[in-house]
Amino acid sequence: MTDLQDAGRFLGNAAMALRAAHVRTGTDHYSGIAAELKSLMERVRQLEDEARSKMHDLHSTDPERFARCRDGHEPWPGEIAAGFIPRHTCRDECLYHDHEVLDALMQCTCGQPPCRACEIGGKL
Repeated sequence: MTDLQDAGRFLGNAAMALRAAHVRTGTDHYSGIAAELKSLMERVRQLEDEARSKMHDLHSTDPERFARCRDGHEPWPGEIAAGFIPRHTCRDECLYHDHEVLDALMQCTCGQPPCRACEIGGKL
């Protein structure tokens, strides 16, 4: 979903720049391209909404899998699994010990085994 958010922002920025070029030059060609980009941006926003809905569905139907995907342990549904590399978690900081968040005692990440990314990459 982050990629879709980026695409929407980039399209929006490009459309604004072309509208500004139209204002400065009066050339209608710029405003036509800006309108095309706005249409593309709306389509990307629809894709983003669909992806967000799928994430909410996964969260409500399989919260454990949602957490594994969110934490980078497995790919999101619909992502290509063949090239998936788990997120490095070895340097994650503990909320309780590193940031003194007292309510996070039950979420302590100290003493966890090396992350899957290091195991797969052979860095152990």
